[in-house]
Amino acid sequence: MAHFAKPENALKRAEELINVGQKQDALLALHNVITSKRHRAWQKPLEKIMLKYVELCVDMRKGRFAKDGLIQYRIVCQQVNVSSLEEVIKHFMHLSTEKAEQARSQAQALEEALDVDDLEADKRPEDLMLSYVSGEKGKERSDRELVTPWFKFLWETYRTVLEILRNNSKLEALYAMTAHRAFQFCKQYKRTTEFRRLCEIIRNHLANLNKYKDQRDRPDLSAPESLQLYLDTRFEQLKIATELGLWQEAFRSVEDIHGLMSIVKKTPKASLMVVYYAKLTEIFRVSGSHLYHAYAWFKLFSLQKNFNKNLSQKDLQLIASSVVLAALSVTPYDQTLGASHVELENYKERNLRMANLIGFNLESKLENREVFSRSSLLTELASKGVLSCATQEVKDIYHLLEHEFLSLDVALKTQPLLMKISKLGGKLASASSVPEVQLSHHVPALEKLATLRLLKQVSQVYQTMKIESLSQIIPFFDFSMVEKISVDAVKHKFIALKVDHMKGVVLFGRMGLESDKFCDHLTLLAESLSKARAMIYPSTKNASKLSEVFPGLGEIVDKEHKRLLARKSIIEKRKEEQERQLLEMEREEESKRLMMQKKTEEAEKKRLAAMFEQQRAERIRKEIEERELEEAQALLQETEKHLKRGKKKPILDGEKLTKQTLIERAMNEQLKERQEQEKRLQKIAKTMDHLERAKREEASPLIEAAFQRRLVEEKALHEHEQQMEVELSRQRHDGDLKEKNRLARMLESKKIFQERVINRRQAEFDQRKVEREERIEQIILTRKQERDIKRKKIFYVRCEEEKIRKLREEEEAHKREEAESRRKEEAERRAKLDEIAEKQRQRERELEEKEKLRREALLGKSTEGLSRPYELPIGSSTEPPAPVPSSGKYVPRFRRERPEGSSPAPPSEPDRWTRHAPSEPDRRPAGSRAPPPQSDRWTSGGRGPPQDSDRLGSGSRALAPDSNRPGGAGIATKPEPWRPSRSRNQQRG
Repeated sequence: MAHFAKPENALKRAEELINVGQKQDALLALHNVITSKRHRAWQKPLEKIMLKYVELCVDMRKGRFAKDGLIQYRIVCQQVNVSSLEEVIKHFMHLSTEKAEQARSQAQALEEALDVDDLEADKRPEDLMLSYVSGEKGKERSDRELVTPWFKFLWETYRTVLEILRNNSKLEALYAMTAHRAFQFCKQYKRTTEFRRLCEIIRNHLANLNKYKDQRDRPDLSAPESLQLYLDTRFEQLKIATELGLWQEAFRSVEDIHGLMSIVKKTPKASLMVVYYAKLTEIFRVSGSHLYHAYAWFKLFSLQKNFNKNLSQKDLQLIASSVVLAALSVTPYDQTLGASHVELENYKERNLRMANLIGFNLESKLENREVFSRSSLLTELASKGVLSCATQEVKDIYHLLEHEFLSLDVALKTQPLLMKISKLGGKLASASSVPEVQLSHHVPALEKLATLRLLKQVSQVYQTMKIESLSQIIPFFDFSMVEKISVDAVKHKFIALKVDHMKGVVLFGRMGLESDKFCDHLTLLAESLSKARAMIYPSTKNASKLSEVFPGLGEIVDKEHKRLLARKSIIEKRKEEQERQLLEMEREEESKRLMMQKKTEEAEKKRLAAMFEQQRAERIRKEIEERELEEAQALLQETEKHLKRGKKKPILDGEKLTKQTLIERAMNEQLKERQEQEKRLQKIAKTMDHLERAKREEASPLIEAAFQRRLVEEKALHEHEQQMEVELSRQRHDGDLKEKNRLARMLESKKIFQERVINRRQAEFDQRKVEREERIEQIILTRKQERDIKRKKIFYVRCEEEKIRKLREEEEAHKREEAESRRKEEAERRAKLDEIAEKQRQRERELEEKEKLRREALLGKSTEGLSRPYELPIGSSTEPPAPVPSSGKYVPRFRRERPEGSSPAPPSEPDRWTRHAPSEPDRRPAGSRAPPPQSDRWTSGGRGPPQDSDRLGSGSRALAPDSNRPGGAGIATKPEPWRPSRSRNQQRG
């Protein structure tokens, strides 16, 4: 990795490498300078380096290097010189765009060069098969090879720049400019997939801006300049989405604009709101949401009328007509009838969401939200004078469809009006945001509305009607379409009809007596009958005559009145009791209904989830089948282009088209075509053979005669040319002789000059040869001296290394000898310790035996002991034994009785191999002493023997003489070899 003191040096080095064709090394050199920590302060040469760096990145299509370099350069100049970063990024995008355009122009030139009349004659069978299998044409292959890599790099450039400039208040303008250029790229080249990704990238940038509010240099959306830049970007995104036909993405862009304004709690300018509602009308028109489409048109009309001072009367009339026709296009019945609870909740949520978008409510409060409906919209249009601004045709069709009752002539009178309306429309001169208004878009919905109105009015007048008659009074659709419209209306309870195809009639108004129209028919009949009876039998004028006719009528009336009152009270009580029971039953039924509703909702949720998964799988399967069908249709069309029209194989309606079957079919058709072509060629070749033979037979005598004439002519021509050549040769020879005679007098001077030049050059050559030989000898001598010096140095170094190696080997050998000697000494020491331990154990056993015999003698067994003199202790004398100490402590024998001439036992020397040397011997009695330790308890760790063994003296001396041991005093015993110690039980055994 090369380091440069100055950035200018790196730039010069990169240019040198580029001149020799090493662009990769030049790129690495510039990358090292840009990412180096030495050059973190901005200076003018760094801008030149970055310009050259991005040029190399574009030439080599190194997007990762370009991104890394731009990030480092942003860190360098973000706080000092932002304009430099803008220049570099603009240059980067300009180069990428220019390369993409060059590749596109090359592909077009290649396509034009290959654009010949007949490509079938030059195509090989494998090329045909490849074109049918891959489905690619020459243009597609050239685009994939030339254009696609540069388009990918250009798209990567836009993504890189947006990622570098995101969420930075100092780079907002450049970010907006880059986003606009990326939108134009997607629009120019119809890149729908990249446009969706670009919208998602910008959406994520805004989400991160709201999520991380403590970033440095974070844009302030409340500032008017920043807000305007963000709004311009979103509105440009909305325009491009509608131009590309990406309506889903356009709707998401509308939501982005509404969400952005909800964040800052501000309403955009009226000019932007006009664009907003104009695009909403297009989105809702394409999606088929007529109600939202009408409300969007109404908002657009209000904005244009209130804020556009240049709006002409004609343009206002066209917009008002569009509003009225859009409102009329809404279906006249409620779409939510018969929907489930979940669907109703989704419908309500969607209505509230659309109300926020169309009304542009920045506060999502329930009381501020208006409910959309067709009737309320039409009422509002009439109250605000929108209907009065519309054209006369629109007013006529409004009154005809909404207020008049013409059961048989509605459709026939509507048709000419619709034809006039379809011709209205055009470009608006005074409304730039709404470039064009076409009223013909509303004609299909109005035809459907006219059909519904006719069916509704006919159902109120007629009970039955023939299908032919109904088809005649509806000129818009055939009866199958009318039947489809009527089924939808019956589903939503707008009309009631049945179609009897066997009899060919339509049955209207099959409603029961429980309908609203027949509920009061009996009451009206009773009133009419009572009036007729009163007219036939009028009542008597004098009521007082009744008492004369019926003398007890008053009492009877009083009794009857009391009875009726009592009956009324009883009835009231029964009603109250019945109402109470009904209330209890209603409570029980309500609780049951709630439980059933809860269970139904849960089951509905599960069913909807399962149905959603099933629909999703079905949709994916259908998409795959449709894609395969499209590929098969395209392949079929491509195949039919290359086949003759008379040889096409008919495709059955029920036949399933797949890619494989079509490939096989295309191959079979090609094979048949090739065979037929071969037959035709053979026939043509045979005909051509006969024709050629006849032509040659006729032409052979003519050719022979022409050949003879040609021989005569060429012979005369040859003789003439030969004479001319002889004359020219004679003239040339004479001229050469004259030139030789003229130059012969200069021959001596030429020889003298030649010898002088040769001599001078020979002298110069000899001098240079001598100098070269001297220089070579000097070089040989110098190199020989250098070799001698180098050889001596190598010999000296090798000698020193040999000495060091020998010294190291001697030290290692000395260390090994010392380790071996220490190991041997340790083994000898352990062997001596084992011998001492064994002797100590043997001595203790002997002392125990002696103590046992002495106790037996003291307890009165002396008589028995005397009978067996061979059991007396060894070395005992005839003197009586010393009295036993009363203390009960053990006293060694050499202290109790000493033989004559024997000196006291010498004190034991401490063993230099043991860790502890006791100063006194063990004076415990024999019975109270512990058994002798085993060898593995004190020999395993290299420890010395027990303390009793320390009295034996050093391991280097022989044992002290003992007068009590057999063999006499002063006799040293031979040390026995070490044996493994045994337990006390083994010793007793």
